[in-house]
Amino acid sequence: QVQLVESGGGSVQAGGSLRLSCTASGRTSSSTAMGWFRQAPGKEREFVSVITGGRRYYADSVKDRFTILRDNAWNTVYLQMNSLKPEDTAVYYCAASRLLNGPYTTETRYDYWGQGTQVTVSS
Repeated sequence: QVQLVESGGGSVQAGGSLRLSCTASGRTSSSTAMGWFRQAPGKEREFVSVITGGRRYYADSVKDRFTILRDNAWNTVYLQMNSLKPEDTAVYYCAASRLLNGPYTTETRYDYWGQGTQVTVSS
C-alpha cells in the first residue's frame, strides 16, 4: 500500500513559479512511476508529467516550463512549475503506478492517488 500527500499549492501571478511536493509512504522504489495530473474546473483530469527510473515525460502544454524531480530516497517527487499561465490553474494530483512499463499518460495506469492541491494563476 502506498499513501501520497501533496503540498506546495497556492496562488501566484502569471509568470511566477510554484513547487509542488508529493511524499509517498509505503513501498516505493526507483522503478515506481510517479506522475502528476491536473484537473481544471469543468474539465477532465489530464496528464502533466511522470518520472520513472531516470526517465521524465511531459505533456506538451507544460514542456519547457515544468520539471519533475525525485529525491534520492525515491519517496518524494517534486513538480517545479515556472512561467505559470492562467490556464495552469487546476487541482494537481500526485499518483503512483505499480506497473513496470508505460505508457503512464492515462489515469488508469495508476494505482494510488493523493488528495490534490490547488494551484491558482491569476493574470
